[in-house]
Amino acid sequence: MAEAVTVMDIDEEDNHLLKANKGKSVVVGGPPDRKATPWVEKYRPQSLADVAAHRDIVDTIDRLTSENRLPHLLLYGPPGTGKTSTILAVARKLYGEQFHNMILELNASDDRGIDVVRQQIQDFASTQSFSFGAKSSVKLVLLDEADAMTKDAQFALRRVIEKYTKNTRFALICNHVNKIIPALQSRCTRFRFAPLDAVHVTERLKHVINAEKLDVSESGLAALVRLSSGDMRKALNILQSTHMASQQITEEAVYLCTGNPLPKDIEQISYWLLNESFAASFDRISEVKMRKGLALVDVVREVTMFVFKIKMPSDVRVQLINDLADIEYRLSFGCNDKLQLGSLIASFTRARAALVAAAK
Repeated sequence: MAEAVTVMDIDEEDNHLLKANKGKSVVVGGPPDRKATPWVEKYRPQSLADVAAHRDIVDTIDRLTSENRLPHLLLYGPPGTGKTSTILAVARKLYGEQFHNMILELNASDDRGIDVVRQQIQDFASTQSFSFGAKSSVKLVLLDEADAMTKDAQFALRRVIEKYTKNTRFALICNHVNKIIPALQSRCTRFRFAPLDAVHVTERLKHVINAEKLDVSESGLAALVRLSSGDMRKALNILQSTHMASQQITEEAVYLCTGNPLPKDIEQISYWLLNESFAASFDRISEVKMRKGLALVDVVREVTMFVFKIKMPSDVRVQLINDLADIEYRLSFGCNDKLQLGSLIASFTRARAALVAAAK
């Protein structure tokens, strides 16, 4: 005979659960607030048609998916160019509502040594999929930032890919393809995702601006595109953080939010470097740096771009660019800012002397 369950029994069970979760944040309620969602995720493409650029690559993958001839994939290129979004869109097209059951996603935040390949990936790949409602019975293993995997793990993965090709497809995503062993590269179809063109970044940003009803000036939009350097994720993050800091998104607001030097500041600094004495340049650049909170490495990078635009003999330009590259390299290792600022001014002083000599 079945045992009767009273209301008191249920209450006691709830109390036990509450005690077990004491000190832990237990979230109960509906779906998360869409306003709190980062725009990078909120506006992530949901289908292959929504992917902003690389139409030739996306159309090829779309055709292979439609014909059920999807190979193992290796997508590589700089961050924010649509690699992960493309694969997730492929997975949605293949599996529909069964998307989360048919895909194993691992990225750099997970431990991906040889044990993970031997246990977690192999267990997922070896189990038979029944694909209730899914359009394809082939499962998908997505290894994001695969260039962070150890060499031993990559060698172990090579054997797993060979063994389970019949019912599993592997998609490897990385920034640096040279860190993937040749044996893995040869088993995958490679696609390179180049930095996004300014036209595609602008188009996508305008879509988000209209959807969020933002007040963005033309100069502000141009600044967003310039600072993103073809990285869509970076562009959206800058847009969202600037919106949080300022209701009107102008060029100055964008540069102030990111801490990058304004173009007019770079022009002024370049003028001092090319025309003022060592002591005057040092004092004025130090003052601007302090007042505006600029990082010397950002100043060096922007001044380098400015050097490409101004007229000077090629041998002088080559030497100056080489000196600026050395300064940036030293700054990346945490060398003293004042010393490197002195080196920057000294490089321009030498260049100026060479320019005067060439003019005589």
